[in-house]
Amino acid sequence: MAAPFDPICLFEILDHHEVNYVLIGALAGVLHGSSATTSDADIVPATDTANLERLSRALGDLGARIRSPSEPDGISFDPHPELLGSVTILNLTTRCGDLDLTLTPSGLGGYDEIAPGAGVFDVDGLSVMVASLDDIIRSKEAADRPRDRATLPILHALRDEIDRNRRE
Repeated sequence: MAAPFDPICLFEILDHHEVNYVLIGALAGVLHGSSATTSDADIVPATDTANLERLSRALGDLGARIRSPSEPDGISFDPHPELLGSVTILNLTTRCGDLDLTLTPSGLGGYDEIAPGAGVFDVDGLSVMVASLDDIIRSKEAADRPRDRATLPILHALRDEIDRNRRE
């Protein structure tokens, strides 16, 4: 059975293991001010060997399992660094809720491209790198899934409001 989504729990464990990542996706949009809702976190981890080793340990602490519609508790797997560095996307269920890892989000490069434009947000006393609103929008436009198309008007309106406030 999937655990309730607890992003603070996810961030605490990633922080404890000193994992370098950028939050992207709907939760990143929420931190920017979006009214959209989400039930998972999407992260783009740095792919250097040391970071993938830290991520592997964090996933172990999270009890991460591969999400599967046919297996409510997920499918067991070994999150070794070599595997983590080779996947395009990995949809996981954890004791803190659902977590999606992607090395190269739709429409974007990986961590090294996204991180310079990311901002650091304080989330319950934790520093979380969050993709820029423009990068979130670009990724959702490129993914072009129904849920992304539904969220895009909210994100565009938010970007317009932020731009208006900057000009005033």
